[in-house]
Amino acid sequence: MAGVKSLAAIAALGMGMAASTAWAEDVPTTPSGPAAPQVSQQATKTVPLVLGQKKKSVDTFQPLADEGVTLALNYTGEAAANATGGFARKSAYTGQIYVGADFDFEKIAGIDGGSLHVAITNRHGQSLSQIAIGNNTSVQEVWGTQNTHLAILTWEQKLLGGALDIEAGKSQANIHFLNSPYYCHFQTNSACGNPTFVFKNSNFTYFPASSWMAKAKLTIADHWFAHAGIYEVNPNRKRPDDNGFSLSFKGGTGFIVPYELGYASDFETDRLPRHYILGGWIDRGDYADPLRDDRGGIAILSGRPAATLKGRSGIYARFDQMLTRPDMTSHRGLAVFGVAMTNLSGRVEERHFLELGLVQTGTFAGRDRDTIGFVINQQSFSDLAMARMRAARVSAGGDANIRRDQYMMELAYGAQIGPAVRISPNVQYILHPDQTGLPFRRTDIPNALVFGFKFTIDAPTLIAAARHN
Repeated sequence: MAGVKSLAAIAALGMGMAASTAWAEDVPTTPSGPAAPQVSQQATKTVPLVLGQKKKSVDTFQPLADEGVTLALNYTGEAAANATGGFARKSAYTGQIYVGADFDFEKIAGIDGGSLHVAITNRHGQSLSQIAIGNNTSVQEVWGTQNTHLAILTWEQKLLGGALDIEAGKSQANIHFLNSPYYCHFQTNSACGNPTFVFKNSNFTYFPASSWMAKAKLTIADHWFAHAGIYEVNPNRKRPDDNGFSLSFKGGTGFIVPYELGYASDFETDRLPRHYILGGWIDRGDYADPLRDDRGGIAILSGRPAATLKGRSGIYARFDQMLTRPDMTSHRGLAVFGVAMTNLSGRVEERHFLELGLVQTGTFAGRDRDTIGFVINQQSFSDLAMARMRAARVSAGGDANIRRDQYMMELAYGAQIGPAVRISPNVQYILHPDQTGLPFRRTDIPNALVFGFKFTIDAPTLIAAARHN
């Protein structure tokens, strides 16, 4: 209850700030990224679309569209620098090149409802959290899997008039589950591409580190759906030298099953679009005990391998809801979103996660696609993680007084510069950074104030705009 009250108090402060602005390597920061059932339509989650906005409403250069091929090429860049806090004052830049294609096999070969999705990424750069802050979650969501990688290779089949959507191949759980059209209006990896808790407490697979998978989504009534999948757990897919092109199952340790039951609407079907979803995961892959080694000692002190365990599970409730929409012909308006997550079984790193955010679409006159948003979340560490962190600090001569809760927050303005370019300057603050990256530091890492800048460029849209000029 104290954590909830603290989160609410800080959220109120942050919302006040928003109103006043005019209106792993050494550090296991959690990478995540683009969403896609169709790579051309959601080529990267780091290019946020207004809820319900259709890509087809934007003119894009698609020379093979009549043949059933839709191309995607975009770039996302994210810069960050900590003005105060952390263990050093530094700046970092990371970026992603995304190349993809959708093949509509109804047009190509007469296969009704069938399509093939392919995507390759190149990620490059550094994580500020890793080199200057020391906490467990990056302030640049596009960081992670820093190489050229086969991200998506899947076959999608729609059946029952589109009510049943099945997809299988090589992909990731996080682009299909536990995401929202609002999360990636922000740069912090605690919110974009997914609430970070799921990566700390499970083998939930993340973009662009692809593994074998299959999933199905069934529309069971108007707006209501059931969604479940199974994803290979394979540590080899997260190795720095893995490029995703291997078709082997070698190294697999099990599987994870995410599931959701929810209600969803958009601007075509609802005056105030919304999503309300209950979900969870069953993780049957190997994982490392957060405290004990293979002989029962404290792994961080003994230097021995952590004990290998199997079997974790968790649940979540999440929502996003548009609150205001003054003009029914426009998407301008205020929306709220939130997430609550907790663990059900297993020895895990965190005990719960809470998140709350606001996004205003349409800011000033003539800026209908601009957004301003604020998000705050709380990561609360488990007793096992606290015991590990305390043991490390005390062994280095420090005290055992370590904060259990880490709060990450961001205020971001998204400006649409023409049809193809979006920029998002942002300010982030990390209260009580955890010391995952510096476990033997004897004192707390100071709270960090981070200035960030995120931008996206969509090549097909840019080419179409240039051809019209």
